[in-house]
Amino acid sequence: MSPRARKSEKAREEILAAAARAIARDGFHGMSMRKLAQDTASSLANFYNYFDSKEAVLFALHERAFETLISSATERVAASNDPVAQLYLFIVSHVGYLIEKPDVMRVLVQGHSALGSEERDAVRTLKARHFAIARDIIRRILGEQPMAEEELERVTYSIFGMMNWIYGWYDPERHGSVRDVARSMHRIALSGLNVGGHPNAADALLDAVDERFSSQRLPSLVKLAPDNS
Repeated sequence: MSPRARKSEKAREEILAAAARAIARDGFHGMSMRKLAQDTASSLANFYNYFDSKEAVLFALHERAFETLISSATERVAASNDPVAQLYLFIVSHVGYLIEKPDVMRVLVQGHSALGSEERDAVRTLKARHFAIARDIIRRILGEQPMAEEELERVTYSIFGMMNWIYGWYDPERHGSVRDVARSMHRIALSGLNVGGHPNAADALLDAVDERFSSQRLPSLVKLAPDNS
């Protein structure tokens, strides 16, 4: 990469980092191109050399994040042939990125709806590639105890939910390192997959519970609210 290209890439990175901070703090609609230019010590005219709109910045954030997640996961998972180890390596990769870039994580959670239809489709394609890496690892872990595809998808999404919610609670002083968190999540995932046992061993019990409570409805949220009268 030439010095000019490196300078341009550095400027783009600074803009994306500033945009992630702004969106995490103020929301997408609270972010302005003028303020981003100020935050990156750039003139507004020069700023538009890199991105022509707020939506373009938002899409670049999503695209860069998922491309990085895919690349990191692919590289780490390739370090082992054992799917149990691969799942741990995938979790380390994903959780490590979210801990390192919490502002970007908030953008990924909050900002998808502001993208145009073509950009949303492009992001969905990247998400699907990242999702497929984890799903295929889980399929290999199950081995001769395969799940139905719809159940495999639910399980994989559940593991992503566990990993993604870290932005809402993680504190390095209380919860340890990336590897500490990844090991806890890995243990939960393997226990849920019931490695070494039958993944549907509890179904008979759950069927009985569902039958007993199927006719009961959850209380209304209005009824749960305190009576301040």
